[in-house]
Order: sequence, then C-alpha cells, then structure tokens
Amino acid sequence: MRAKIFYFLILFNIIIGCSKSETEIAVPINTNGNYIGTFERNGISSNVQLNLNNGTFNGQSTVEKYPALCNGTYLIVNNTITFEDQCVWTAEFDWTLILNGEWNYNMNGNILTMIKSNGDKYTLTQQ
Repeated sequence: MRAKIFYFLILFNIIIGCSKSETEIAVPINTNGNYIGTFERNGISSNVQLNLNNGTFNGQSTVEKYPALCNGTYLIVNNTITFEDQCVWTAEFDWTLILNGEWNYNMNGNILTMIKSNGDKYTLTQQ
C-alpha cells in the first residue's frame, strides 16, 4: 500500500511540475518606488519623475506633455510593463507621448530602463 502511495505521489508531482510554464513561475522584479530620470524620443529628452506602487503609477515631466505623464495602472508580465493611463487629455498634442501601452523593461540595480516599440525610452533611477 505504501509503495502505491509513493508512486502516486511521484506521478502527481511529475504531472504538476510539467504543467507549469515558465511564465507561471516567473517572479517579477520589485519595481515599486520613486524614480527620477529622462524620457527620450528621436534625440530630444526631458526630465521626468515616476512613482510605481503595487500596480498604480503617477508622474510628471519638466516639459509639459513631453512625455504626457499623469496617473493610472500598470501590470508586469515577464519583461513587459503595460501601462493604462486613466487621465483625460486634450487633443492639441501627440497622444503617443502619453505613458500608455506596452513597454519592454530592464531593472539593473536601481536603474529602470523602459523602451517602447517606437523607440521611446525612459531611463530612471530609483530613489
């Protein structure tokens, strides 16, 4: 009887272990914190401040709407941060400057780098 239970447990662990994908067991790096740094697009940059806290964000820029930072939520999956801006914006500027959508990110020590598919880049230092 013990042998059957032992073999059952081994088989159960094999099945459970094989059913998990790497994304299910990946643990995201803790990105919570206050950051200062730069935003850059096509060689033009501005100073920014960004706060990330358990799935919510807010920020500001020294240049109005370059980039357009306000507040909203974010979700981290693997090496991607997806932002969802929750602010109301006027129509007189380029809305691709709003911190929104999917960004690839890398956390190296206290340096957070985020790059969008169009080449926009944030280089931020955690305070």
